[in-house]
Amino acid sequence: MAHELGHLVFEGWNDEAEFEKRSPDEIRADAFARHLLIPIEGVKEFLGDRESASEADLAAVVQRYLISPAIAAIAMRDAGYINQSTAQDWMRYRTPQIATRYGWSDHYAALQDDSDRLRAPQSLVARAVEGYAEGIVSAQVIATLRGVSVDAVLEDLEEAGVVPVQHEATDLSLEDFPEVDVDLSDLEGEGASP
Repeated sequence: MAHELGHLVFEGWNDEAEFEKRSPDEIRADAFARHLLIPIEGVKEFLGDRESASEADLAAVVQRYLISPAIAAIAMRDAGYINQSTAQDWMRYRTPQIATRYGWSDHYAALQDDSDRLRAPQSLVARAVEGYAEGIVSAQVIATLRGVSVDAVLEDLEEAGVVPVQHEATDLSLEDFPEVDVDLSDLEGEGASP
């Protein structure tokens, strides 16, 4: 997503695909994404004043910034912690390999599970809850938005103290409604039944 945001920011995209080499627009979008996700100053602050970095440092950077080893290696190279050859070697790693080697595979699995979970837009759910509290939206609507059961929603709402307002029913007679003038003249004419 950060790469695509780079295209939007720079208004640079090429509809003609060049499969042999990456276009300057693609390279710029990659650089934008890298600097957005892992700023060089952030890497320097995180790793501190050291002459070089180890593979364990790579794992720590990947875990800290939630990025791929390839992006971490490029950032660490650009920050001066590793050379181009080491960066090339480290760019071949996959995150599950690094996580397993350095003891955070459970954390990586939890991050994967979290990223796989569907999330309803927070503002939409908040408005639905507000509507529920006003007595105009059902718990089923909130359950559908969140992708959970109605029972789970009702339990959450009850625990949060959200109770729908009970509006008093108003007894109206036909005289309480305004008179409506309906023009049915368009229905008359050719082919219309009387």
